[in-house]
Amino acid sequence: MAPVSNTVVGIDDDQRFALIKFRRSVKDVLKPEHNDHFLLRWLRARQWNPEAAEKMLRDSMKWREKWGVDTTLESWKAPEVLETHFPSGSTGFDKEGSPIIIVPFVGLDIWGLLHSVSRTDIVRMVLRHLENYLAIARKQAMTHGSNALKVTVIFDLEGFSMRQYAWKPAAELVFTLLQIYEANYPEILKICYIVNAPKVFSLAFSVVKKFIHEYTISKIRIYGCDTKKWQAQVLTIVDKDQIPKHYGGTMVDENGDPRCSSLVKPGGKVPKKFYARNVVAETEKEYTKVTVKTGEKHVVDLLCADSESVLKWEFGIDSHDIKFSIKRKDQDGNESVVHGPRKVAEGPVDVGVLPVSGPATYAVIFDNKSSFLRSKKIFYDVLITVPARDLNINDSPEELAATANES
Repeated sequence: MAPVSNTVVGIDDDQRFALIKFRRSVKDVLKPEHNDHFLLRWLRARQWNPEAAEKMLRDSMKWREKWGVDTTLESWKAPEVLETHFPSGSTGFDKEGSPIIIVPFVGLDIWGLLHSVSRTDIVRMVLRHLENYLAIARKQAMTHGSNALKVTVIFDLEGFSMRQYAWKPAAELVFTLLQIYEANYPEILKICYIVNAPKVFSLAFSVVKKFIHEYTISKIRIYGCDTKKWQAQVLTIVDKDQIPKHYGGTMVDENGDPRCSSLVKPGGKVPKKFYARNVVAETEKEYTKVTVKTGEKHVVDLLCADSESVLKWEFGIDSHDIKFSIKRKDQDGNESVVHGPRKVAEGPVDVGVLPVSGPATYAVIFDNKSSFLRSKKIFYDVLITVPARDLNINDSPEELAATANES
């Protein structure tokens, strides 16, 4: 039997009344494990509005039916490539009893996975992992109290590459997962440490955080590669014997691995023998190629009409370097620099994203004015897109989405 409302502490009379009203309105869909702490997640996500929380919960229940979260998900057999190349795992619990989830991002070959399995398969894999961790958290709460109901996450971004996620199918997967998480798993995150984040990650995060609830953002801590800083913070809520030595703890697995790879699957590059999807359709990207003469600059003007837009770029230079910057001019003629200037040298293609808003014009500038001896050959692809409009973000399994489109 679910506990009565007065088992929850730390809420005022109005909030307690909202909780009682909410429980009455959704009693027809509640399960025995849906106690007041469960209901509070939905109320808080909807600013204590019982009607809005009811809609959110009922929509989520329908979503769970579509994905078979409470029926077929547990028995679903994941494709071999996901079992072997999906990076994540858990090594223990934080000081309040919550499960610790570790995701070594360098091992997530999103290109390889999406050429081997469907987006639905990857979503199902994420859901199964998440549901398993939440089941463990509920069990932990029976002995550790309600603070154990949430999860603690370490995202290790060592080796993060923006280029993978500039690929449209990868971006669609990321935004789909964010949409699913925010709509169906409110307030389950205790804290998320994003560690070993390269500077370029700040650009990516500035885009995706527009799709993340303020509560979730408030729980995220981002650290660079200074291990002393982030390890010290992790160890304020996690005992050393609960996390791998690589992350500041004392754990090694039976093979002596400081990353505990037998517990936290490292993932890795997907062998091409698993590739089965989209391979034939892939073509080499076509770039615009120009020569920027000595003392000159090449400017690409892009019109931005919508408020929730993203400017994406990929460019490279054949030799030496060039100065790169982006300027914004609003409808009143006010101009400001919104990215750079910075020098980009020959080497890997420079890939980035920037949240932009309109109405405005954005000028992407390749500046060779400081060079008096050499012209520079560059190649680029730049565009402004609206993710909510231009990406296929669908929280239904592909087989259901296809059926809906046919009807």
